Amino acid sequence: MIANLRLQHFRSYADASFEFGQGVNIIVGPNASGKTNLLEAVLVTARGGSYRVTDADLIGFEQPWARLDAVMDDDSVRIIKLVSSPRPSKSYDIGGKPLRRLLSQYQLPVVLFEPNHLMLLSGSPEGRRAYLDDLLEQTTPGYQLTRQQYSRTLRQRNALLKRGPAVAGQLFPWNLRLSELAGVIVRARSELATRLNNELAQLYVDLSHSSAKVMLEYQTRFNPEHYETQLLKKLELNQDIEFVRGFTAYGPHREDFAVTYDGREATESASRGEIRTAVLALKILELRILEQASGRRPIILLDDVFSELDGSRRKLLTSYIESYQAFITTTDADIVVQNFTESCNIIPLGG
Repeated sequence: MIANLRLQHFRSYADASFEFGQGVNIIVGPNASGKTNLLEAVLVTARGGSYRVTDADLIGFEQPWARLDAVMDDDSVRIIKLVSSPRPSKSYDIGGKPLRRLLSQYQLPVVLFEPNHLMLLSGSPEGRRAYLDDLLEQTTPGYQLTRQQYSRTLRQRNALLKRGPAVAGQLFPWNLRLSELAGVIVRARSELATRLNNELAQLYVDLSHSSAKVMLEYQTRFNPEHYETQLLKKLELNQDIEFVRGFTAYGPHREDFAVTYDGREATESASRGEIRTAVLALKILELRILEQASGRRPIILLDDVFSELDGSRRKLLTSYIESYQAFITTTDADIVVQNFTESCNIIPLGG
């Protein structure tokens, strides 16, 4: 857990320090007061990067550097430095040990919940892919690197496709590499989807007191066990079409998962409230899986989510997070505070 945090030239903060409680920390203030920036600083401290912007955008306007200094509950210190010139760079100091990358063993487990996540089931497939991939990055060793390598390989292949059939002879090694990485990604996603599905139905019943049968299924064009071979064959057969399109039409970057209610897709048959309960269930499962995988209690970040939920769902969410270190942003502290029986640490921010 993070006991206190100093922000220097980080986003909208010139130099500010905050003390945090071990339980629920409520960050309250008007819009544009820096609430989400503070939440983002906690995330960067824990995992090394932002969910919203690039590292360069974390540095304050026209500033050459930014720095975060965090004291943990065991009195150890972690420092993150970002430099914009002479060339962009980022470095870490974890308990006195300098690092160029925040390796997985030094990352803190984090569950982030922000308003866009409430659109998880009704929004774009990209958001659902990111939900699986972000959770896998925190729970599966090597997955982050595989994901990065896949993205680079995909960009290279797409760049060749845009050059036209004249470079057809150069495609095969990229087809092969893309297929190899794709197989690793799809099997990991499929296994995670199965695990989520095994717990989702009962958790949804517990949360909603409904008899609806809720299921999650990963949707893939090819058999995960033979994904490499089948994708490679498809890429070879559709090469001419893809030269015309200029992009790669098959692979995990085009796949999705669906949640169904009694056999019908949620977006077709479920109410807004039912969909939001299912999203809550998925975030709770994310919390459970992270805690089991890491052996540590995750930090929970809620960015203005309470105002988007009705009273019953606020209580549901509260019952699951009040025993964790949580950071909740809001413009109205009363909406949040009334849901917690234990004392909260209030962090007021000015306009």
